[in-house]
Amino acid sequence: MEIKASDIKELRESTGAGILDCKKALVEAGGSTGKAEKLLKEWGLAGVEKRAGRATNEGRIFIADGPRAMALVEIACETDFVARNVDFIAAGNKMAGICLAKSYDKPVDELETMVKDLASVIKENISLKSVHLIKAGANENLHSYIHGEGKIGVIVKSVSDKADTFGNSEVAGFIHDVALHIAAFRPMFLDQSRIDSAWVKEQEEIFQKQVEGDEKIKGKPANVIQGILKGKLNKLMSDICLMDQGFVKDEKQKVSAVMAAVAKAAGATLSIIDYTYVRVGEN
Repeated sequence: MEIKASDIKELRESTGAGILDCKKALVEAGGSTGKAEKLLKEWGLAGVEKRAGRATNEGRIFIADGPRAMALVEIACETDFVARNVDFIAAGNKMAGICLAKSYDKPVDELETMVKDLASVIKENISLKSVHLIKAGANENLHSYIHGEGKIGVIVKSVSDKADTFGNSEVAGFIHDVALHIAAFRPMFLDQSRIDSAWVKEQEEIFQKQVEGDEKIKGKPANVIQGILKGKLNKLMSDICLMDQGFVKDEKQKVSAVMAAVAKAAGATLSIIDYTYVRVGEN
């Protein structure tokens, strides 16, 4: 018998089951949506909506690479077991590819439908947490890195004065190491210029209060106290700013210093201008 698309849509919305399963149930139920819903429940295919309230602290990061753009998709699930499921991984890679092809930079209905269909098959609460689209301009380069089994995803955006700079093996190796560095140390900011001045002032006030409450420092000369305050601020910057952090392969050198040395050796300018960091389970 012929099954109307509107009936399939209605059944899918009421049960959360996949489209093909809804059609099969309607056929066996003779077109009755009530009987079809009962069949889906008996088959264990209904109830995705009921699972939607369960915690999704696991998941996986997927990245689709293009010559001038990259798409990063974060999909969450309930268990690590599902995060390693071949259907889950295949769907995630497909969604990342769609985001790249269609320039999606946020969750859209097409992706949400795919997630819902996946959840009806796997029978676990699955959600699309975030979508990121990063584009490269003239003389800019994008490099992606996924850590472990997709728990962390990083995209590094860099620029040079020469288009062929990124073909240099030393430059390419450095940028990859920066991606590893970001995954390991998770800087809050690229550099100090990206930090709001009001936030910096607030930190300085906190350090000032700390110094005022330290009996060992109170009696010291003003210039010594100022030096201590400056040291505290510099230490904070080295903790939170990528360019001020000790490089992952040589912590005695700042990332900015290593970058300058690599650029000089390549005979070009080189700058990291942005990065994207996503970790599963974090907002």
